[in-house]
Amino acid sequence: MKFQTSKQPLSIFAYSSLTDIVMLLVVFFLLTSQFVIQTGVKVKLPGSKLNERSEPTMMIVTLTEAGGVYLGADEVGIDQLAFKLGEAKVETQSDNLIIRSDKSVSIEMIIKVIDAAKASAIDKFTIETEKEL
Repeated sequence: MKFQTSKQPLSIFAYSSLTDIVMLLVVFFLLTSQFVIQTGVKVKLPGSKLNERSEPTMMIVTLTEAGGVYLGADEVGIDQLAFKLGEAKVETQSDNLIIRSDKSVSIEMIIKVIDAAKASAIDKFTIETEKEL
């Protein structure tokens, strides 16, 4: 039995092993990444001993210590919040709102955000907290 040998380079590259490795990496990164959307606004969240993970959503209202109201990363006025939440609800097809409020924000401001959300027909609210140690 005689095998034929050649000194020419291989013209066909087998991609099967490369695609296997890439698919394993994609699965690994999907399983280890966190699917929580964080806005760029920094706030000191109130603490809670029984902190539960919230449902991921695109509708996040952040209330800062200085009195700023942010929908996602965009600053909006409290009087425009109901309109902007209505637009966001149509875009995202979601009815869950996450409220990220600084520790020092008054409860009155949080109630105004909830009223604006109810005016936009949003039923579910989650107030985000940090886990206390």
